[in-house]
Amino acid sequence: MAKAILHKGKQKRALSGHPWIFRSDIIKVSGKYTNGDIVDVVADNGQFLAKAMYNPLSQIALRILSWKDEPIDESFIRNRVKRALDYRQCFADLKSCRLIFAESDELPAFIADSFADIIVIQSLALGIEPFKQTIVDALCDALHPRGVWERNDVPVRELEGLALQTGLLRGDVPDKIEFFENGLRFLVDVKQGQKTGYFLDQKENRAAIAPFVAGARVLDCFTHTGSFALHAAKYGASDVVGVDVSDHACKIAAENAALNNLNIKWREANVFDLLRSEQDSGAMYDVIILDPPAFTKTRSAAGNALRGYKEINLRAMKLLRDGGYLITCSCSHHVLPEAFSSMLTSASRDVHCRIRQIEARTQSRDHPILMESPETQYLKCFILQILKS
Repeated sequence: MAKAILHKGKQKRALSGHPWIFRSDIIKVSGKYTNGDIVDVVADNGQFLAKAMYNPLSQIALRILSWKDEPIDESFIRNRVKRALDYRQCFADLKSCRLIFAESDELPAFIADSFADIIVIQSLALGIEPFKQTIVDALCDALHPRGVWERNDVPVRELEGLALQTGLLRGDVPDKIEFFENGLRFLVDVKQGQKTGYFLDQKENRAAIAPFVAGARVLDCFTHTGSFALHAAKYGASDVVGVDVSDHACKIAAENAALNNLNIKWREANVFDLLRSEQDSGAMYDVIILDPPAFTKTRSAAGNALRGYKEINLRAMKLLRDGGYLITCSCSHHVLPEAFSSMLTSASRDVHCRIRQIEARTQSRDHPILMESPETQYLKCFILQILKS
């Protein structure tokens, strides 16, 4: 087996349990290999460190699969899938769940989501691609889904030397799937929707808004397919408005509301523009929810992202009554929790209000955080009370 030999001192990352080693950390790779192969990772003194997938085309050249000197074979992969499912059996509905969360489940760059009896997968690194069929087989053996669909249309695959592709892997998959989240019915388009079709990572955060929305006038910004808005209406909000720039998203959100017999108003609008116009009109809300898409994909653009977050949060604070609640989120993993918190306090100073933190939350438990890898914690969700008097 080929060996990736690290520069002196660079073994610290692997010894700490972090699953990534960068191309610049490698002196050389000795022995024969093909890009994507499993190699031994060794320190400059020859000490064995890990087994990893090697792709010199990627900045993340080594993605660690095991810290033991053991075969990476079908049995190994199936055991990883079983461990991921066993963990989720403790708390999750496996028909509304992220089944595999990449590095956090020690299956690097592999995602599997379930919606009712359909599984959607993403295989995002060259080294995990040869194991795709084994992972799918293991999921099918355990869960017996109606169908499995792949959404490998993510540009990062091209950086790995992989083609973009989508399509049917097993069984059959309808154009729209109905599944349940927190007792609500949702339609999901796994073939054309964003990422795998629906954002499961906010499931527990959506349930957490229940105490704050009863009888409230609620504005749900960046509503996408209406998930927070539907939860607010279910939990007793008196008036709910969902806003999204996408006409397609608003139509699916309206379908979801009708499916649950919930009365929600939908507005197709740019949220930045809408918040300004609502402020100009003197509108006031009891609860505002901000769940935007990622404002940055790179660390270098984090400053610009924070300015965007500040604008929408500042305007939302102005639109809230005294004692109202702001539920504000960021899924930009390059925006760290401390920076996001500082942005919120800066916005509150500009509005001349005070913030009472009710909860600081993160992604749902089916998206577990690997403590050795801060990158696996990407979602910030704050429930805040805005005090103006």
